[in-house]
Amino acid sequence: MLATATEADFAAWMGAIQARVEAALARSLPGPQHAPSRLHQAMRYATLGGGKRVRPLLTFAAGEFAGADGCRLEVAASAVELIHAYSLVHDDLPCMDDDVLRRGKPTVHVEFDEATALLAGDALQMLAFQLLAEHPLADDPSAQLEMVRTLAVAAGSRGMAGGQAIDLEATGKQLSQTELEFMHVRKTGALISAAVKLGALCAGPCPAALEQYAHRVGLAFQVVDDVLDAEASTATLGKTAGKDSKQGKPTYVSAMGAARSKQFADELRRGAHAALDSLDGPTQRLRQLADFIVLRKF
Repeated sequence: MLATATEADFAAWMGAIQARVEAALARSLPGPQHAPSRLHQAMRYATLGGGKRVRPLLTFAAGEFAGADGCRLEVAASAVELIHAYSLVHDDLPCMDDDVLRRGKPTVHVEFDEATALLAGDALQMLAFQLLAEHPLADDPSAQLEMVRTLAVAAGSRGMAGGQAIDLEATGKQLSQTELEFMHVRKTGALISAAVKLGALCAGPCPAALEQYAHRVGLAFQVVDDVLDAEASTATLGKTAGKDSKQGKPTYVSAMGAARSKQFADELRRGAHAALDSLDGPTQRLRQLADFIVLRKF
């Protein structure tokens, strides 16, 4: 009964944060009544009404641990999610993964067109940094500058964009576990780590143990994604299942097998929990999110 009550409490917390971030994003995104209308429609289509919002949840969990103001966390979480949304729009383009389904609906370039999708992704990325620049998010201005730097590095050639480049170059090749980790620390892990760090920075410095937690959770997210791509259905995932194998992309499943990949994800989950043990403060939400990321079915 206690476990059920705890799960219900976590589900209610997640739902409340997801709704709060959705509302914040809706306020931040330009409406279609403003020109250029089609671009603004595409930006809203790409961002609103779907997704697990894992990154904003991590921002709020880290911020709640650090004692950050909720309004600051709304802005930081929105900025991270806008970067994530932009990355999905570009990732789905024909020159990248060439996918037609995302979050259970046609991808942006299918619903609109390729040029609009490209511009929508660009604009979403810029809006993320606009939010970080125009709202007071930290008592110390240097901390707010660190937020901008952190998100820029996470999205750039040393982060997500670099990881995507490595992924494209590795298509058709078999990578070792070490090589996969090098790629996914950048492609997936960097933005997840940034989500955690921005949440903490809304209140003060980010503890090293929290960064270790974020690193492990970020890798675990990708390992589970690889397993789900191999084992779950398109209907469950809301995106085309089995594409990694068909496109010859190196994954943890192709390198280690599904069973070992699941074991590795659980090792990372336990490592994330261990990283939190040295911290004084409320870490329950961070722990619950580590479990959610590894045990999810979609």
